Amino acid sequence: MAKYRLSNEAKEDLIRIHQYGTKRFGMDQADKYFESFFEYFDIIAERPYSFESVEFIKKGYRRCVCGFDSIFYRVNDDLVEIMAIVGRQDLNNIL
Repeated sequence: MAKYRLSNEAKEDLIRIHQYGTKRFGMDQADKYFESFFEYFDIIAERPYSFESVEFIKKGYRRCVCGFDSIFYRVNDDLVEIMAIVGRQDLNNIL
C-alpha cells in the first residue's frame, strides 16, 4: 500500500491547524508541524493496520496520533483515506 487521499474535511483541518499554529507559534513552527502530517500520512499508508482501531467512534476508522492531533482514517482496498484531523480541543465535537 502507499497511497493515501485526503478528504475535503481533512484538507480544511490542515488549513485550520496551520492557521492556529501560525498565530500561536509563528510561521516557522507552524510550517514544521504542518509538514510532519505528510510524513505521518506516508507512514500510515505504508502500515495502515499498525495503528489502533477506533470502531467505537466510527465503523472502519483507525487513529494515528501526530503531535497534539489525531489523524482519523480508513482503509479502502489499496487506498488510505484520511478522513479528519482532530485536536484535543475538538474531541468533544466528534464523540
